[in-house]
Amino acid sequence: MSSLRNAISRRAHKERAQPSSRKKFGLLEKHKDYVVRAKAFHKKEETLRASLFKLKEKAAFRNPDEFYFQMIKTRTVDGVHKPESQANKYTQEELMLMKTQDIGYILQKLQSERKKIEKLTAVLHSVDNHPSNSHIYYAEDREEARELQSQASESRVTPPSGDIPDHIKRKTAASYRELEARNSRVNQLEKLYMEMSLKKELQKKGRKRKLREDELVCPTSKPVYKWRSERKR
Repeated sequence: MSSLRNAISRRAHKERAQPSSRKKFGLLEKHKDYVVRAKAFHKKEETLRASLFKLKEKAAFRNPDEFYFQMIKTRTVDGVHKPESQANKYTQEELMLMKTQDIGYILQKLQSERKKIEKLTAVLHSVDNHPSNSHIYYAEDREEARELQSQASESRVTPPSGDIPDHIKRKTAASYRELEARNSRVNQLEKLYMEMSLKKELQKKGRKRKLREDELVCPTSKPVYKWRSERKR
């Protein structure tokens, strides 16, 4: 009987779509969508209930004699803890030390980028100017050396650019893009290094003043400072 029941074709009942008057609200939520949304809601509800239980338990078993220094270093404003200002948290010597460490890191990165640029430039120069295959000839005397040199210059043929494989062209173009990006990064690091060095020097002791535009020998858009000469012991 079950086989005969399954053999009879039945009408597939589908869930209705969103009415045309409610198209602005998007797709009509189906039962499976409601199940996913309900599970997510109850999961969040259970998480909040567990967190609230833990907070209540922690408050019930707290130590009344508990003390830490943050209690006297903060104040409550409308139920929210506001820590004290930490503007003078570090001394001048500590700030100078941190500034020196930052400048050292920038200088290390700058030197690393310059070495990578030199290596990449050398590789691209060798690819562009030298043929892929080379032969070494040994001559007994100068006349034979001149003859071999003349023969090599006559037989040297520069391969046309159309004979270069496509993957080599793509790698070369990618290398040139990398070289351009590294040059831009070096310029940014140099600018950052100069700005950080100037800020560090301005934090040091000594009387100094900013030069006016009419006092500059070489006009520039960047600020120029002059320190007063002091007698060193």
